[in-house]
Amino acid sequence: MKEVHDHFSHLSESYKKFRPSYPEELYLEILKFVDKRDNCWDCGTGNGQVAVELSKYFKKVFATDISQKQLDSAEKRKNIFYSKVRAEQSGFEENKFDLITAAQAIHWFDIEEFNREVLRVAKDGAVLAIWGYGLIEVTDPINKLIRHFYKDIIGSYWNVERKHIDHTYETIPFYFKQLNGDSEIVINQKWNLKQLEGYLNTWSGVKNYMKEHDGENPVSELISSLNGIWGKHDKKKIRFPVFLKAGRIEK
Repeated sequence: MKEVHDHFSHLSESYKKFRPSYPEELYLEILKFVDKRDNCWDCGTGNGQVAVELSKYFKKVFATDISQKQLDSAEKRKNIFYSKVRAEQSGFEENKFDLITAAQAIHWFDIEEFNREVLRVAKDGAVLAIWGYGLIEVTDPINKLIRHFYKDIIGSYWNVERKHIDHTYETIPFYFKQLNGDSEIVINQKWNLKQLEGYLNTWSGVKNYMKEHDGENPVSELISSLNGIWGKHDKKKIRFPVFLKAGRIEK
């Protein structure tokens, strides 16, 4: 099995503060395929943002992650049950879940082992939904600088798993009958430059760069370059294109 690496414990507070939330339309798109709403498993839950939303629709949500610090920062609800376990070895009983989700997370898993675990713990006819979001979009001049930073400055410092995000999960083995179509789902935000800086500092590629350069943070130079275009206190519309695969689990 793939060796497990915890990339985000040291970023738990920043992750919660600066990572974007998913729009309601994403959940509604997934839920239209889910017949029963007893038990849901949110795998790789991080700080629990998806689990909290799903708790509005399901009797019980089981939310797991390998980072205890992330779980400690998660919002608590009576019907959410957090636990620190691997995605591939959940410890749940067979045929338990009506929906299994993994948001911006499956690329870190041992995907083949996770698929086997999904088959084991899902009910017949349950749904697996995996999704993520692509590179931030603002305006053309800003996008150009961010793409340069992403590809040319920290490009070689991304973990190999990042390729799955760049390919919108088309490189992820998905053995279930896909249900959703090509409907466009977008995360929309309004951020100032400080919020953008906070978000960029949660990138694992940035942290890997800093490890190799004695703590030098490459984000600082990018933010300096953006100052004149963005405006120090101005808020700009931000778009994150979301990609989603929802599939029916048939046994």
